[in-house]
Amino acid sequence: MSTLQSFDARTGLALGAALPAPTAAQIDASVEAAAQAFPAWAASSGTQRATLLRGLAEALEADREGLVALADQESGLGSGRLNGELDRTTFQLRRFADLAEQGAAFAFTDDPAVAGAPPAGHPAMVRQRVPLGPVAMFSASNFPFAFSVLGGDTASALAAGCSVVVKAHNGHLLLSNRIFQLIQDVLRSQQLPAGLIGLVQGAGNEVGRQLIRHPAIAAGAFTGSTRGGAALQAEANARPRPIPFYGELGSINPVVALPSVLEARGAELAATLASSITQGCGQFCTNPGLIVLVDGPATDTFLPQLAAALAAQQPHGMLTSGLRSAFDQGVEQLLAAGAQPLVHEAGGAAAPRPFLAQIDAATFIAKPALHEEVFGPSSLVVRAGSVQQVLEVLQAVGGSLTVTLWGAEQDNTDNRALVRGAMAIAGRVLFSGVPTGVAVSAGQQHGGPWPASTQPLSTSVGDAALDRFLRPVCLQDAPAWLLARQGQPV
Repeated sequence: MSTLQSFDARTGLALGAALPAPTAAQIDASVEAAAQAFPAWAASSGTQRATLLRGLAEALEADREGLVALADQESGLGSGRLNGELDRTTFQLRRFADLAEQGAAFAFTDDPAVAGAPPAGHPAMVRQRVPLGPVAMFSASNFPFAFSVLGGDTASALAAGCSVVVKAHNGHLLLSNRIFQLIQDVLRSQQLPAGLIGLVQGAGNEVGRQLIRHPAIAAGAFTGSTRGGAALQAEANARPRPIPFYGELGSINPVVALPSVLEARGAELAATLASSITQGCGQFCTNPGLIVLVDGPATDTFLPQLAAALAAQQPHGMLTSGLRSAFDQGVEQLLAAGAQPLVHEAGGAAAPRPFLAQIDAATFIAKPALHEEVFGPSSLVVRAGSVQQVLEVLQAVGGSLTVTLWGAEQDNTDNRALVRGAMAIAGRVLFSGVPTGVAVSAGQQHGGPWPASTQPLSTSVGDAALDRFLRPVCLQDAPAWLLARQGQPV
């Protein structure tokens, strides 16, 4: 029997006993249990969904000390960061509980009949939504709570009325199993079927492919690398009955800093940006991996300030040795493509040193290798000759979760063009602050054109994440008893 092993992130030593890897039959059984649990959950009330979500939040909080200690061993992220992330996770669960209780999933459009011949005349119609079905949810490496077993994808899918099968990330196997046991306790206490939330594990890509291929799976939700997400999306599209696949993938999150703001606040912004680049050892999907500046005296003054601020940072170790290796390879790829290093020091096996390099805009635009995400404490400065060339750099990026525009406060032709260019490629455009940190709110949009995500019309964070797992249906000339349900499931 093949096994899976957890490792201590700081020492690299085996952590705990090996876990049995699931067989193909066991994976299928998890999906089939989720399929059996789905019809009753799809017909559940908002109150019942809210009760489950709040119960899950309470279970996490009740086991906070043990969960955070285990997460720290497997990730090395530190108790401060992990306690904050657990708070975010319980906040997400309770926010989607509120949305479920308020009837967000049951919102409908009433379109009364209009007498007369078409096109003006039409029958009575009601447009409402139904849950898709069992969702395959893929945990992320860099957020062991908030984008994992009970993260935002699971919370929003449950609030929408879907059952869930979670693929645990190999970087936090023991934590995932401990949380899954809490889930099962809550399901039992609320007399809900154990299959409503399932968990599968496994090394390699075959488990993920098997999940996405299973005919009972109705959608996939993924946060991770572009290569991994693209492979799963291809599987989702290749099924006899293709399904939606909501992948949040790689992003380099350009920060455009105009000369006026650098002249006024250069040293302050250098410190802010250096902290953002190294936050969480750069292992955030919103890490500012590209800094676009307009050549001139302000840029010449700013770059040494940024380099000094970045060199002073002390990132902690990366989540896994594999991520560390990929970071080193990404840095070498930037250098091989012609990037000139500004901050580049050799680091230990676990804790990389920050990396900063610069390149001219024409070379950046011409070389796709410079457009790829380097996951870790790294950023590339692109020096443009004009605002028009800044726009060409953004067009070359093609798709990003975020674009930050510093110094665009005045209403003028250049700033309007920059806002248009930023909105064309990003799901979120910031005008102050840094992109790291994604609020769970009604107005959030966490997704963007490829390669930022596979479905740029959707978000994986915020209230609208619920919409991914609901399909619209029109009821035409429906009987009175059905209309009286006001969008509630039957």
